[in-house]
Amino acid sequence: MPAKRPPIPLSRERIIDAALHIADTQGLRRLTMRRLGDALQVEAMAIYHHLPRGKDALMDALAEHVTAVHVDPSPDWREGARQWCRASRALLREHPGVLALALTRPPKGRAAMALREQTDQLAEAGLPDAPRAVRALRAYVFGAVAVEVQQSGWAEPMGEDDEPWRPPSAGGGDPASDADFEIGLEALLTGLAAR
Repeated sequence: MPAKRPPIPLSRERIIDAALHIADTQGLRRLTMRRLGDALQVEAMAIYHHLPRGKDALMDALAEHVTAVHVDPSPDWREGARQWCRASRALLREHPGVLALALTRPPKGRAAMALREQTDQLAEAGLPDAPRAVRALRAYVFGAVAVEVQQSGWAEPMGEDDEPWRPPSAGGGDPASDADFEIGLEALLTGLAAR
Protein backbone atom coordinates (compact mmCIF):
# COMPACT_ATOMS: atom_id res chain seq x y z
CA MET A 1 0.00 0.00 0.00
CA PRO A 2 1.52 3.36 -1.04
CA ALA A 3 2.28 5.82 1.70
CA LYS A 4 -0.13 8.71 2.10
CA ARG A 5 1.27 12.01 0.97
CA PRO A 6 1.46 14.54 3.77
CA PRO A 7 -0.83 17.53 3.27
CA ILE A 8 0.72 20.65 1.77
CA PRO A 9 1.30 23.10 4.62
CA LEU A 10 -0.98 26.09 4.64
CA SER A 11 0.82 29.33 3.88
CA ARG A 12 -0.11 32.90 3.07
CA GLU A 13 1.01 32.32 -0.54
CA ARG A 14 -1.26 29.26 -0.92
CA ILE A 15 -4.16 31.20 0.55
CA ILE A 16 -3.64 34.12 -1.87
CA ASP A 17 -3.29 31.79 -4.87
CA ALA A 18 -6.48 29.92 -3.98
CA ALA A 19 -8.38 33.17 -3.36
CA LEU A 20 -7.23 34.59 -6.71
CA HIS A 21 -8.39 31.42 -8.43
CA ILE A 22 -11.84 31.67 -6.86
CA ALA A 23 -12.16 35.39 -7.64
CA ASP A 24 -11.01 34.94 -11.25
CA THR A 25 -13.18 31.91 -12.01
CA GLN A 26 -16.28 32.52 -9.89
CA GLY A 27 -16.23 36.23 -9.12
CA LEU A 28 -15.26 38.22 -6.06
CA ARG A 29 -18.73 37.94 -4.51
CA ARG A 30 -18.36 34.18 -4.30
CA LEU A 31 -15.07 34.41 -2.44
CA THR A 32 -15.99 33.48 1.13
CA MET A 33 -13.75 32.20 3.89
CA ARG A 34 -15.69 28.93 3.88
CA ARG A 35 -15.31 28.46 0.11
CA LEU A 36 -11.62 29.35 0.42
CA GLY A 37 -11.19 26.81 3.23
CA ASP A 38 -12.87 24.16 1.08
CA ALA A 39 -10.54 24.94 -1.83
CA LEU A 40 -7.53 24.62 0.48
CA GLN A 41 -8.97 21.53 2.19
CA VAL A 42 -8.77 23.15 5.62
CA GLU A 43 -11.25 24.54 8.10
CA ALA A 44 -11.93 28.20 7.37
CA MET A 45 -10.62 29.12 10.84
CA ALA A 46 -7.14 27.83 9.87
CA ILE A 47 -6.87 30.73 7.42
CA TYR A 48 -7.06 33.21 10.28
CA HIS A 49 -3.70 31.95 11.57
CA HIS A 50 -2.10 33.47 8.44
CA LEU A 51 -4.52 36.38 8.05
CA PRO A 52 -5.58 37.38 11.59
CA ARG A 53 -7.90 40.14 10.37
CA GLY A 54 -9.78 37.59 8.29
CA LYS A 55 -11.55 38.62 5.12
CA ASP A 56 -10.47 42.26 5.38
CA ALA A 57 -6.83 41.18 5.46
CA LEU A 58 -7.49 38.81 2.55
CA MET A 59 -8.98 41.64 0.47
CA ASP A 60 -5.96 43.85 1.24
CA ALA A 61 -3.60 41.02 0.29
CA LEU A 62 -5.37 40.43 -3.02
CA ALA A 63 -5.30 44.14 -3.89
CA GLU A 64 -1.61 44.24 -2.98
CA HIS A 65 -0.90 41.19 -5.14
CA VAL A 66 -2.25 42.84 -8.31
CA THR A 67 -0.80 46.30 -7.69
CA ALA A 68 2.73 45.57 -6.39
CA VAL A 69 4.52 46.07 -9.72
CA HIS A 70 8.29 46.35 -10.07
CA VAL A 71 10.22 47.28 -13.19
CA ASP A 72 13.90 47.85 -13.78
CA PRO A 73 15.02 51.48 -13.73
CA SER A 74 15.40 53.19 -17.10
CA PRO A 75 17.53 56.25 -17.84
CA ASP A 76 14.61 57.63 -19.91
CA TRP A 77 11.55 58.40 -17.77
CA ARG A 78 9.21 57.87 -20.73
CA GLU A 79 10.48 54.32 -21.24
CA GLY A 80 10.35 53.66 -17.51
CA ALA A 81 6.74 54.90 -17.40
CA ARG A 82 5.83 52.74 -20.41
CA GLN A 83 7.31 49.64 -18.77
CA TRP A 84 5.52 50.36 -15.49
CA CYS A 85 2.15 50.97 -17.19
CA ARG A 86 2.42 47.86 -19.37
CA ALA A 87 3.42 45.68 -16.41
CA SER A 88 0.58 47.10 -14.28
CA ARG A 89 -1.95 46.47 -17.03
CA ALA A 90 -0.72 42.91 -17.57
CA LEU A 91 -1.00 42.08 -13.86
CA LEU A 92 -4.48 43.58 -13.54
CA ARG A 93 -5.64 41.72 -16.67
CA GLU A 94 -4.21 38.48 -15.30
CA HIS A 95 -6.52 38.73 -12.28
CA PRO A 96 -9.60 40.72 -13.33
CA GLY A 97 -11.57 39.09 -10.53
CA VAL A 98 -9.92 41.44 -8.07
CA LEU A 99 -9.93 44.58 -10.23
CA ALA A 100 -12.56 46.14 -7.96
CA LEU A 101 -10.21 45.73 -4.99
CA ALA A 102 -7.33 47.31 -6.89
CA LEU A 103 -9.56 50.28 -7.68
CA THR A 104 -10.88 50.78 -4.16
CA ARG A 105 -8.16 49.72 -1.70
CA PRO A 106 -5.35 52.18 -0.98
CA PRO A 107 -1.83 50.88 -1.64
CA LYS A 108 -0.43 49.08 1.40
CA GLY A 109 2.63 46.96 2.14
CA ARG A 110 4.46 45.80 -0.98
CA ALA A 111 2.14 47.83 -3.22
CA ALA A 112 2.98 51.08 -1.40
CA MET A 113 6.70 50.27 -1.54
CA ALA A 114 6.48 49.51 -5.28
CA LEU A 115 4.68 52.80 -5.85
CA ARG A 116 7.37 54.74 -3.97
CA GLU A 117 10.07 52.88 -5.88
CA GLN A 118 8.45 53.74 -9.22
CA THR A 119 8.02 57.39 -8.27
CA ASP A 120 11.69 57.59 -7.23
CA GLN A 121 12.86 55.86 -10.42
CA LEU A 122 10.90 58.19 -12.68
CA ALA A 123 12.04 61.26 -10.74
CA GLU A 124 15.68 60.16 -10.99
CA ALA A 125 15.21 59.66 -14.74
CA GLY A 126 14.05 63.27 -15.07
CA LEU A 127 10.26 63.19 -14.83
CA PRO A 128 9.11 66.52 -13.40
CA ASP A 129 6.61 66.32 -10.50
CA ALA A 130 6.89 62.52 -10.42
CA PRO A 131 4.29 61.95 -7.64
CA ARG A 132 1.56 63.75 -9.60
CA ALA A 133 2.61 62.06 -12.85
CA VAL A 134 2.53 58.61 -11.24
CA ARG A 135 -0.99 59.29 -9.93
CA ALA A 136 -2.05 60.18 -13.49
CA LEU A 137 -0.38 57.07 -14.91
CA ARG A 138 -2.08 54.83 -12.32
CA ALA A 139 -5.44 56.43 -13.03
CA TYR A 140 -4.94 55.82 -16.74
CA VAL A 141 -3.94 52.16 -16.32
CA PHE A 142 -6.74 51.35 -13.87
CA GLY A 143 -9.30 53.15 -16.01
CA ALA A 144 -8.10 51.51 -19.22
CA VAL A 145 -8.31 48.03 -17.71
CA ALA A 146 -11.76 48.76 -16.24
CA VAL A 147 -12.99 49.83 -19.70
CA GLU A 148 -11.48 46.70 -21.28
CA VAL A 149 -13.26 44.52 -18.73
CA GLN A 150 -16.54 46.33 -19.30
CA GLN A 151 -16.38 46.36 -23.11
CA SER A 152 -15.25 42.78 -23.47
CA GLY A 153 -18.16 41.36 -21.50
CA TRP A 154 -16.01 39.99 -18.67
CA ALA A 155 -18.18 40.30 -15.63
CA GLU A 156 -18.78 38.47 -12.42
CA PRO A 157 -21.47 35.79 -12.63
CA MET A 158 -24.70 37.02 -11.11
CA GLY A 159 -26.08 33.73 -9.86
CA GLU A 160 -25.26 30.11 -9.12
CA ASP A 161 -26.43 28.93 -12.57
CA ASP A 162 -24.35 31.39 -14.61
CA GLU A 163 -21.44 30.23 -16.70
CA PRO A 164 -18.02 30.45 -15.03
CA TRP A 165 -16.26 33.73 -15.51
CA ARG A 166 -13.52 33.61 -18.14
CA PRO A 167 -10.64 35.93 -17.31
CA PRO A 168 -9.26 37.95 -20.23
CA SER A 169 -5.95 36.08 -20.22
CA ALA A 170 -7.82 32.84 -20.99
CA GLY A 171 -8.81 34.09 -24.42
CA GLY A 172 -5.48 35.64 -25.37
CA GLY A 173 -4.71 39.26 -26.02
CA ASP A 174 -6.92 41.64 -27.97
CA PRO A 175 -4.89 43.59 -30.57
CA ALA A 176 -7.46 46.41 -30.70
CA SER A 177 -7.37 46.84 -26.91
CA ASP A 178 -3.57 46.74 -26.98
CA ALA A 179 -3.47 49.42 -29.69
CA ASP A 180 -5.99 51.61 -27.85
CA PHE A 181 -3.97 51.29 -24.66
CA GLU A 182 -0.74 52.32 -26.40
CA ILE A 183 -2.38 55.32 -28.09
CA GLY A 184 -3.73 56.58 -24.78
CA LEU A 185 -0.43 55.94 -23.02
CA GLU A 186 1.56 57.88 -25.61
CA ALA A 187 -0.90 60.78 -25.42
CA LEU A 188 -0.52 60.85 -21.61
CA LEU A 189 3.28 60.71 -21.81
CA THR A 190 3.27 63.56 -24.35
CA GLY A 191 1.12 65.61 -22.01
CA LEU A 192 3.40 64.90 -19.04
CA ALA A 193 6.47 65.88 -21.09
CA ALA A 194 4.85 69.20 -22.00
CA ARG A 195 4.28 70.23 -18.37
